[in-house]
Amino acid sequence: MSAVIRKIIHTAAAPAAIGPYSQAVLVDRTMYISGQIGMDVGGQLVAGGVQAQAKQALINMGEILKTAGCGYENVVKTTVLLADINDFNNVNDVYKQFFKSNFPARAAYQVAALPRGGLVEIEEIAVLGPITDAF
Repeated sequence: MSAVIRKIIHTAAAPAAIGPYSQAVLVDRTMYISGQIGMDVGGQLVAGGVQAQAKQALINMGEILKTAGCGYENVVKTTVLLADINDFNNVNDVYKQFFKSNFPARAAYQVAALPRGGLVEIEEIAVLGPITDAF
C-alpha cells in the first residue's frame, strides 16, 4: 500500500495556532483547516462584535486557503461554532459575502465557550485542484 502524503500548511498572514495544532493539514487533495476565531495576526480578537469576528475568521481562512493554492470555491464543508445561537443570522450575513454560490455543506452549533472569549469559530474542509460542478 502506498503512503498517504500529509503536508502541514502554515502562513504568517493568519494568526498562529494558540495550542498544539496546525493551521491546516493537507492529506492528498483534502485540506482540513483548524477552527479560526476572529483574531488578527497579532493574536487579538477584533472589535465590533460577532459580525466583525466572523469576517476576520473567514479572512484568516482565505489566507490559509491561498497558501495551499486554492480559494473559497474549494471549500466543501464548514462548521460554525457560536457562543450564542441567536447570532446565527448575523453570521450568515457575513458568511454569504465569502460564499456566494454552490455553498459548502455546513453545520452550526451553540457552544458553552470559545477560545479567548470569541463569539464565533469557523473550521473548514477544502479540496485542492480545479472544481467542476455537476448539476
